Amino acid sequence: MGQLVFHQGILKDHVAFVTGGGTGITGGVAHALAEAGANVALVSRSIEHLETAAKAINEARVREGSDPESTSIGEAFAVAADVRKPEEVEKAIAATIERFGKIDIVVNGAAGNFLCTAEELSPNGFGTVVDIDLKGTFNICRAAFAELKKNRGQILNISATLHYLGTPMQLHVSAAKAGVDALTKNLAVEWGHYGIRVNAIAPGPIEDTEGIKRLVPEPIKEKIRQRVPLGRFGLIKDIENAAVFLCSDAASYINGAIIVVDGGHWLASNSLR
Repeated sequence: MGQLVFHQGILKDHVAFVTGGGTGITGGVAHALAEAGANVALVSRSIEHLETAAKAINEARVREGSDPESTSIGEAFAVAADVRKPEEVEKAIAATIERFGKIDIVVNGAAGNFLCTAEELSPNGFGTVVDIDLKGTFNICRAAFAELKKNRGQILNISATLHYLGTPMQLHVSAAKAGVDALTKNLAVEWGHYGIRVNAIAPGPIEDTEGIKRLVPEPIKEKIRQRVPLGRFGLIKDIENAAVFLCSDAASYINGAIIVVDGGHWLASNSLR
């Protein structure tokens, strides 16, 4: 465990269902929720990534203490499901409830991305990203609704800032994430009276992710860095901290918010400096 930012065990007795929870930003969020005390179900198509991530969380739990009642780290459980397939999602939710007894936090982080100009983008390529990012988010929210209603739970969607301005070669992702923002706001209004909070985090450029390493060439990366008012790229840890805050009681009256975590990058994108 790293240096504590939040009170130890701040999410104890919570259960989080985290899609895309094996790697990247959402993998970090899942680990942070577990460190904060929540039991976590890690959900993705690839069980291999999930098992590795779950093992790391559970080993940290064992290192902290053998007594489950005394440890502040939650337990991790890996379950494979394709968010594009409602029947698989429903089975994964049922398996999580069987394992942990409930679900009261849902984190939608499953996503697809690749660089492609609009004129070269195929209908299938566009549709695949929308199916994973937007329709997958809806599938998870809809399937988890009854459980979240029962437990007055919450949803945290991982969005992006790409659609705030025109982002070249990211039409498909921008469209999908704009839909995720709309879904976040609408569900916050419709489901708020059930006690369900629905919020989102919109990360900016996060340096220690495969997306930045794989999709952004070094010269472009340095230009982007110079546009960030805080003078640095974000880290997965920055998203983790925002996620733990939004999932905690400290955010109990925050509903329908899209929290931008980008160091002020998108605000400065039209500046002349």
